[in-house]
Amino acid sequence: QAQLVESGGGLVQPGGSLRLSCVASGSIFSIYVMGWYRQAPGKQRELVARITRDGSTNYADSVKGRCSISRDNVKNTVYLQMNSLKPEDTAVYYCNRSPPLNSWGQGTQVTVAS
Repeated sequence: QAQLVESGGGLVQPGGSLRLSCVASGSIFSIYVMGWYRQAPGKQRELVARITRDGSTNYADSVKGRCSISRDNVKNTVYLQMNSLKPEDTAVYYCNRSPPLNSWGQGTQVTVAS
């Protein structure tokens, strides 16, 4: 069973940057499409970025131009570089396959506030 461990979140001022990391284990990471998701308080979890095994990417309109997803298939790690952060980016961020497995990691909290 896949295990997903997210890290890199924190408190950042508007306009700041963060780099999130997710280490995946327990499955053949490199063959799967991976995604970063987020869930803000009172809202449904949403997909913000996804990356295929060969590096093709897609982004939600809300983060397009501000975020960049990447992966290292040797380290079984997927990254999300977030720039020009806005208060509305505040959420718990998760990684998972795309489409996602039923099992989720603990996520990493991103809070954007001055």
